[in-house]
Amino acid sequence: MRHQEFVEIGTSPTLQAFESGLVRMAEKMDFGLVQAALVLEQPGAEPIFLTLGNTPAKFLAACKDVDNSKRDPVLKRLRQLSVPFIYDQQLYADEGAGDLWEEQAMYGYHTGVSVGLHLPKERHFLLGVDRSSPLPEDDSKLTEIMAGIQLLAVHAQDAAQRLMGRTPTQSENVNLTAREKEILRLTMTGLTSTAISERLNVSLPTVQFHLKNIRTKFNTDSKHQAVLRALSLGII
Repeated sequence: MRHQEFVEIGTSPTLQAFESGLVRMAEKMDFGLVQAALVLEQPGAEPIFLTLGNTPAKFLAACKDVDNSKRDPVLKRLRQLSVPFIYDQQLYADEGAGDLWEEQAMYGYHTGVSVGLHLPKERHFLLGVDRSSPLPEDDSKLTEIMAGIQLLAVHAQDAAQRLMGRTPTQSENVNLTAREKEILRLTMTGLTSTAISERLNVSLPTVQFHLKNIRTKFNTDSKHQAVLRALSLGII
């Protein structure tokens, strides 16, 4: 990969370009899944996670259990380390969380590399790439992957703070109507706008009107980003 490709990630003009760039870079490294998160600490309250990537929405919905999050060895390491680290089934088994790995593996999360960057103003940037196949055993190839993830994270955190930081940081700042929440939930299940209009017995332009309002409220470029943002804020 060329250095310019990393620079372009950091200078992404929109959330959609940023997300597409991350997916493209992950695929070049032979990882089918990528997720980036900007974590905003709140004194006396749970931190807020603003996420994007190609994470399956159903996976996000299935992994909202707070107790499981506290047991997850990857999340534990992200809080403590500032360098990339590898996770696989063995890591989860060694820490008594093999059941969590089994749940995540159903969605393609078998082996991955994660890194957390701890930023000023009580912010953290987390980046993870995942795949179903094992990582290469060759040390030089593995070192190249780890260095690439670290470099990607350094550039991506610039775009994350600039673009994702504009997103509301409190769920009460995003007021969705009952119909908008219903449409978001149906979008999360994978239904198209046409299928949603048939399910709700409303016109396609009506569904598209609601989705446009939803994107505006979340300051996102796509309905899928809006779903991820709503999930991260606990709105749906």
